[in-house]
Amino acid sequence: MSIPKIKTLGELKKSGYQPKSVKDEIRKNLICKLQKNESTFNGIIGYEETVIPDVERALLSRHNILFLGLRGQAKTRMARQMIELLDEYVPVIEGSEINDDPLNPISRHAKDILAEYGDATPINWIHRSERYGEKLATPDVSVADLIGDIDPIKAANLRLNFADERVIHYGIIPRSNRGIFVINEIPDLQARIQVALFNILEEGDVQIRGFKLRMPLDIVFVFTANPEDYTNRGSIVTPLKDRIESQILTHYPKTIDTALTITEQEADILHDQKSKVQISDLVKRLIEQISFEARASELVDKKSGVSARLSISAFENAISSAERRAIINKENATQVWISDMIGLIPSITGKIELVYEGEQEGPYQVAMNLLDKAIRSQFIQYFPNPETLKKKRNQQAAEENPYRSIQSWFDKGNSLNLLFHTKDADKIQQLYKVDGLHALVKKYFKQANEKEAALLMEFVLHGLAAFSMISKKILESRIEFKDLMGSMLGNATSFTDDELESDDFN
Repeated sequence: MSIPKIKTLGELKKSGYQPKSVKDEIRKNLICKLQKNESTFNGIIGYEETVIPDVERALLSRHNILFLGLRGQAKTRMARQMIELLDEYVPVIEGSEINDDPLNPISRHAKDILAEYGDATPINWIHRSERYGEKLATPDVSVADLIGDIDPIKAANLRLNFADERVIHYGIIPRSNRGIFVINEIPDLQARIQVALFNILEEGDVQIRGFKLRMPLDIVFVFTANPEDYTNRGSIVTPLKDRIESQILTHYPKTIDTALTITEQEADILHDQKSKVQISDLVKRLIEQISFEARASELVDKKSGVSARLSISAFENAISSAERRAIINKENATQVWISDMIGLIPSITGKIELVYEGEQEGPYQVAMNLLDKAIRSQFIQYFPNPETLKKKRNQQAAEENPYRSIQSWFDKGNSLNLLFHTKDADKIQQLYKVDGLHALVKKYFKQANEKEAALLMEFVLHGLAAFSMISKKILESRIEFKDLMGSMLGNATSFTDDELESDDFN
């Protein structure tokens, strides 16, 4: 739709234009989308049966909305997408600071223009993208920022005294009239500032420095917040919360598949990287599993949450780790190996908040443990569970152990050193040295090509180490795999039973 050519109030009246409130406008357009089975929130994945229906019900009810959830749950994104439910263009009185409707002006400026020009009053058309206001709540936000204040410079320029309504400088909320206004992290807003919103939400009054203006602002308010019990920074004052008609709970992806789809959609991977680096479904699932493990970890603060940005950043870092190695080795193409995932540590440590015990462990060690747990969780989706085999002590169980040949090779004193920057061909050649490793992969993945099989072979080594069946040491330039007992005796260290079962990432 192009910008309408109507330029005056008289022309607007002749066109038969009928103004609607923003909430009615959104309701009408939402009904049209639902009738046509069109998506109301494009790119929002995992909320199809939970959050989105709640939002649609709230908008049909013409409610203001509070999105309540932990960080990285697409709260602000959903609010921003609501502008797609607005009409593409609406008319405003030319020069109006608060988007006055030509057929229903509310500001002194608009009323004066209307009185002076009548049907010749000039009008402009504003696009729906201009009808959105957003403010991040911080402790320094003032009433003047949100609602307005007296402007002494305007008073001086217009030669007006401070009792004249025209000296008011409107804040961001009145300037969002006839649109959508979002306040992010509302608990961070000082309580006295939250109180200033009461009348705007309920009665439509705007009170500025002694002026009591009856200005029925036409706004859909959307607020976002972390659950109140989860923040020590502040809370939503009860009377304000009472005035927000719909409170909608958001959540993290419930399945690996959903999380994987979100990450692939959001990750910023260049075309050059895509053409040079392949990333398997296995590695993608390992990356997503890290976030799931972090959300369940006792060392990570659950009140803070683990954002989907962890997986997105980790995915980007995984690609870049493989790309860097390929550049160094002058290879035209490569794939992301399990060993490349060591490069994900900076993506993990910067995205998790640790409890006291986690701080004692240290962010690096916690990140390594999460990576190890992710390998454990995904390993049993591809290969037999080593824990089940370890519980069986009889001779038959030992003979059924599919990892026996691999363990025996290491038990003979053999070791495998995989350099982080080794070429793909050299790494594959080294992996074939381990007796039984290729045979195991081919037993369970008959259709795998050479590179897929090699990745799975490396995965087996990391998985067996995660289940304490062999030893793994991460050094500055390489990963060293050895037999478990030989490794411990070589370190000349005494271990407790708990340490023998712990993740060997030291």
